Amino acid sequence: MAAEARTTLDRRALNRAVLARQLLLERSSMPVAAAVEHLGGLQAQTPHSWYAGLFGRLNGVTTEGIAARLSGRELVRIALMRSTIHLVTARDCHRLRPLVEPVHERSLAGNFGRNLSGVDRAELVAAGRALLEAEPLTFNALGGRLAETWPDNDAHSLSQAARTWIPLVQVPPRGLWGRSGPAAHVPAEHWLGRPDEDPFDLADLVRRYLGAFGPASVKDAQVWSGLTRLSAVFERLRPELAVFADENGRELFDLPEAPRPGADTPAPVRFLYDYDNLLLSHADRTRVQGDNRVARFFTKHGPVPGTVLIDGFTGAVWTVERARGTAVLNVITPDALLPARDADAVAAEGAALLRFIAPDAAHDVRFDVDVPVHPKRSGA
Repeated sequence: MAAEARTTLDRRALNRAVLARQLLLERSSMPVAAAVEHLGGLQAQTPHSWYAGLFGRLNGVTTEGIAARLSGRELVRIALMRSTIHLVTARDCHRLRPLVEPVHERSLAGNFGRNLSGVDRAELVAAGRALLEAEPLTFNALGGRLAETWPDNDAHSLSQAARTWIPLVQVPPRGLWGRSGPAAHVPAEHWLGRPDEDPFDLADLVRRYLGAFGPASVKDAQVWSGLTRLSAVFERLRPELAVFADENGRELFDLPEAPRPGADTPAPVRFLYDYDNLLLSHADRTRVQGDNRVARFFTKHGPVPGTVLIDGFTGAVWTVERARGTAVLNVITPDALLPARDADAVAAEGAALLRFIAPDAAHDVRFDVDVPVHPKRSGA
């Protein structure tokens, strides 16, 4: 029997679909916690940059209001997808962490496994829990304490084993806006209490991913989660999913009821933070990065800038400098100045972002152009 014809979604259609899921076509009025769940969590390995991610997606949020949900334990920061720190709700912390355990195990084995010879897992878990339930500890402090029991093993490897085998949340004041604190950890159940819901299964995880980032391929979902061998899960779900193809013929899956606005839907200027999941959650990133002219602003070991979406695609990068009661947002574009209409929209959204992150400072939005100096131009 001939294969069923599938609708092809071009790059702009995929762009508008994922922007709609990520609340970047129009700010939402949903509560912060509900939005965090809807978005599939926010990557939050930096203490504060992710606040800008919520500002760009939600109406009426304030740094203080968001921070209150973190200090109130409605939201937590914990290593989840890709074994990186994510901001999620308390219930998603419990529902998601068991599913991504293989990602953490793989990372531990590859990076530290050779240093854990002779360490009994159950014994380390019991010792680690006792230490971390007594007081929040940094990994340096935890490793040092564990090394008292396992003196022949590397202290850092011991702390990373505890991170893998015990779900650990980073506790405030780390992550609270305007405050600093050590990256100290506590077992999730000790911080949040025991879960009153069953954890997700892999089908739930795939549905959550598609709701936040679809339409998407199996490989896309694996890149987002860090998990492998999700093909069987998608096959089980196939009867309930919509199936499309991209311009290269790759099979894409989606929730049937999820929004897929037309490719000509207007997309407003939005500022993405440094580790925004919109940029990290697909194997094929062209649906957001387009021709990726901003790639040269990202260096292997340097600071990661934020990016600016212009007509839905990354068109510039941004940084903020603060000093003596002023906050300057620098927008840097590749090769040429923005057209006046785009520049006005970027300036307006940038000014709104500054009011959010620095309400008491004097504000300025500045534009610059980065033009690479090629050998022929420089006379070399």
